[in-house]
Amino acid sequence: MNFRTSYLALSMAMAHTAAAADDGLTAVTFGTNWLAQAEHGGFYQSVADGTYAECGLDVTIITGGPQVNNRALLLANRIQFHMGGDLLQAFNAVAEEIPVVNVAAIFQKHPQVILAHPGVAESWEELRDLTLLIGDNGFTSYYQWMIAEHGFTVEQRLPYTFNPAPFLADDQLGMQGFLSSEPYLVETTGGFVPNVFLIADAGFSSYATTIETMQATIDESPEVVQCFVEGSILGWYAYLYGDNAAANRMILADNPDMTQDKIDYAIGKMIEWGIVDSGDALELGIGALTEEVVASFYADMVAAGVVEAGINWPLTINTSFVNQGLGVELRPE
Repeated sequence: MNFRTSYLALSMAMAHTAAAADDGLTAVTFGTNWLAQAEHGGFYQSVADGTYAECGLDVTIITGGPQVNNRALLLANRIQFHMGGDLLQAFNAVAEEIPVVNVAAIFQKHPQVILAHPGVAESWEELRDLTLLIGDNGFTSYYQWMIAEHGFTVEQRLPYTFNPAPFLADDQLGMQGFLSSEPYLVETTGGFVPNVFLIADAGFSSYATTIETMQATIDESPEVVQCFVEGSILGWYAYLYGDNAAANRMILADNPDMTQDKIDYAIGKMIEWGIVDSGDALELGIGALTEEVVASFYADMVAAGVVEAGINWPLTINTSFVNQGLGVELRPE
């Protein structure tokens, strides 16, 4: 059975079992946290190929961006689902008694990376010998973990202004980035392939690209949550391993600055580094979300002084919509 046949069979099975399916479609809106890109591809896939519609949802995707706060729309009940960045946002919400719940984790690995010049830093440990360009948000989050867990220092950090020129000009600098962004920029503008170190592979165990919803939505419309989560899972398998042309056309339409070569690069990196389909997802399915991972990450962030102790972190997740192995047979052998 080929990918398309297997995928259509799963989509139809989901349509027959999801309580949301009826003669009409329930309109819901999903807000992303940045401009349209391949890292959002699985969601676009399920709109483009009708997977959400199969189980009863008419999904509209609204993009984020530098001046857009779609998470605020979620909190105001203006949209039903939101793309979370990482678990730190979830911890902060619980600390403020805001009932935002993560119901799936699409990225099993956080795509944050540190770049270095080849021949200068060949290992994670050798990054400690460089001056590192780290943005303010990174400095107050994962860099504090790098200090506490791996011996990096405040003194070796310089602010990152999202301009790679200083890094390109000085091989004694390291630079923060996202796996599919800054490495591509360095390769295309700097003319060399940088060494790339994924902080997840060094132990930064946060999920990323989560699906957030409000507790009230779970309580009042669990069938809608089920359809959206399962549709997204199948969409991600199809986007990574199947025909993603229609989804990519939607991404290009929503983001005029995006190009097909950037999309292709990002898809390749997500597969190569196991950003979506690795770890627990290999057995539990894409979207896997476990208390063990969340508890471990919370403990690390408390130890690093990033979040306060005593937060009721189990309230940040609901695992009842994932971890069932949906779609695992769609992964190429």
